[in-house]
Amino acid sequence: MLTGELRNKVDQVWNAFWSGGIANPIEAIEQITYLHFLRALDSNQTREDNKALRLKTQPVRLIPAGLDTQ
Repeated sequence: MLTGELRNKVDQVWNAFWSGGIANPIEAIEQITYLHFLRALDSNQTREDNKALRLKTQPVRLIPAGLDTQ
């Protein structure tokens, strides 16, 4: 059972989805999954950029150029 601070955080996230028009729990989970994937992709690209700076090479692009502007 969720109590305290964790419960408050879960309620805040749910309220944000609810006020944004998402009332279906499955749709909320889908949106959280998309956000988690995008965060991981951004983190991986940042890691590659930092690695390229240290090694003084060109960074590896995880998303091909031109496809990241959509």
